[in-house]
Amino acid sequence: MASNDRATRGPTEYESAASTSPSAVAEFDQHHQTLVHKIQHALHQTPSLVPLIVLMVSILIFGILLGSKFFSPFALTLILQQVQIIGIVAAAQSIVILTAGIDLSVGAIMVLSSVVMGQFTFRYGLPPEIAVICGLICGTLCGYINGFLVAVVKLPPFIVTLGMWQIILATNFLYSANETIRSQEISELAPFLQFFGNKVNIGGAIFTYGVIFMVVLVIVLAYCLRQTAWGRHVYAVGDDPEAAQLSGVQVKRTLISVYMLSGLICAFAGWALIGRIGSVSPTSGQLANIESITAVVIGGISLFGGRGSVLGTLFGALIVGVFTLGLRLLGADAQWTYLLIGLLIIAAVAVDQWIRKVSV
Repeated sequence: MASNDRATRGPTEYESAASTSPSAVAEFDQHHQTLVHKIQHALHQTPSLVPLIVLMVSILIFGILLGSKFFSPFALTLILQQVQIIGIVAAAQSIVILTAGIDLSVGAIMVLSSVVMGQFTFRYGLPPEIAVICGLICGTLCGYINGFLVAVVKLPPFIVTLGMWQIILATNFLYSANETIRSQEISELAPFLQFFGNKVNIGGAIFTYGVIFMVVLVIVLAYCLRQTAWGRHVYAVGDDPEAAQLSGVQVKRTLISVYMLSGLICAFAGWALIGRIGSVSPTSGQLANIESITAVVIGGISLFGGRGSVLGTLFGALIVGVFTLGLRLLGADAQWTYLLIGLLIIAAVAVDQWIRKVSV
């Protein structure tokens, strides 16, 4: 009788749960996957989102630890002044990496351009304005050589720019005879060379023209990359150069233009460098190539090309500046800055790989 009752009652609670659990798990997995894909899609559509969040969290943490000492207009604008050179060079590095390339010669081009500006003024007696134009042409020419070797001769960007880094560095020392043009001489005879070092006070915050140039440069590049045909070609070449070629994109011309623009921007960075340090020194900016790549990677631009935002590069440079100043104000050893930045680099590459894996 009991067995008949059990048969007429239908499945037990355990059996019912067992029978419905697969669908429940499936629904949970589907919801989980949907959430993951939503996050991946958001990061893919807005590459600068992650570095922006990291930047805001970093500012908040150091603000809590240091209070008004960190949140003062002086401290915040000091960060901008410290990262202005790397920010400009990183903008140049960004457009190269977007094409799935890399430019290890950006720092050397920057310094050589500044040396040309100084030497043409003081050695040859040219007006500073003409000397600056010559320096800008020098940087653009170096970029053209890089672009020609990469696009036309088909050499790997890493090898080309590594070799050019050594060549330009040697040319810089040989041409300048390793002599520094002092700040006092420049300020007295050619103050135009220090133009980007001039400061303007806005509501207690002190900005240099170099900082203003960096911000304007990033905004202009961001617009050109997103809203112009040239910018879309840059992304297309970085994503798949063969498909871009079949779509009618002039891949060689695009690559050459990218490296030439990178060289020109580095030359502007050389001019800003003179304003920043006051002098023309052939030994300055030796780590600019590594620091620019650091800002680009932390800023969320993929080293595989075709994805990222130059705005994220600015955030990446600011993150480095925030960590550097914040830890310095806390009295921490400088090595902690390198340790944390190293972790950020690895984390940024891991996030990029995760986004690519999920999007497949």
